[in-house]
Amino acid sequence: MTTLPARVSGRPRIERRRHYGQYVAAGVLVVAALFLAKSLATNPRMQWPIMWHYLWNTHVVSGLVVTLVMTVVCQTAGTALGCQLAVMRLSRNRVLQATSGLYIWFFRGTPLLVQLIFWYNLAALFPTLGAGIPFTGIGFSVATNTLISGLVAGFLGFTLNEAAYMAEIVRSGISAVDPGQREAALSAGMTETRCMRRIVLPQAMRVIVPPTANQAINLLKATSLVAFISGGDLLTNIQDIYANNFAVIPLLVTASVWYLIVVSVASVGQRYLERHVGRGFTTFNDAPEQARDKREAAG
Repeated sequence: MTTLPARVSGRPRIERRRHYGQYVAAGVLVVAALFLAKSLATNPRMQWPIMWHYLWNTHVVSGLVVTLVMTVVCQTAGTALGCQLAVMRLSRNRVLQATSGLYIWFFRGTPLLVQLIFWYNLAALFPTLGAGIPFTGIGFSVATNTLISGLVAGFLGFTLNEAAYMAEIVRSGISAVDPGQREAALSAGMTETRCMRRIVLPQAMRVIVPPTANQAINLLKATSLVAFISGGDLLTNIQDIYANNFAVIPLLVTASVWYLIVVSVASVGQRYLERHVGRGFTTFNDAPEQARDKREAAG
């Protein structure tokens, strides 16, 4: 909203310019949203009773639990592996740089669904997997199909794929830290590892946390891809149900409701986490609030 200074009785006054076009656009959007909501609410093909009936179904809730566990485990493992890859990418050792770069190039360059299907069909390439001591005959082996289920393939695919993206996020965060911080720590007698852990990474967190939270939310939604390999997640269990009763639309709405609830809660947590790690720094969104506080303090 534009403000124009004016003087009334010798004192400055702020005049606010009204933007009628915004009001018209907002009114059109509200009317369109109401018509859409009415159409969905009164459409008998939506079968709302079925949607509400299956919202707390045990099979649906168990799939939701698998989705949440997969998200937490894969994001945690992917972040840990991504940190290692980022450090390798920033290393002066060219072998480590090349290894990390090749890993990131491959897993970012191939579709996630292709990776999941590959891990699920690993038995076609290696019928058995095992380990042992070379030249001794001591070891064990197991059928790959027994070891790599749809759920295990999902954990492998998401973790390895997430690590590639997290490596770039962590690398950009580390690169954003003033090089003088590292030089000062090393000149004070710190080792490279201690400097990275105590000086660089804590400052880089302000840059790393926001995209990491976005990655976690994207991963939560991407777990639905394991439905293609029967991974037992929320969408997989939803498909199991509507394959029997053919209520496709209401059950997809049930899945969407759960995804929206979980993503909304995660978004609120993301907001508080970003504010926590960004303490002491002024952001674009916080600047107007701080300016308003200063005006109110000045009377």
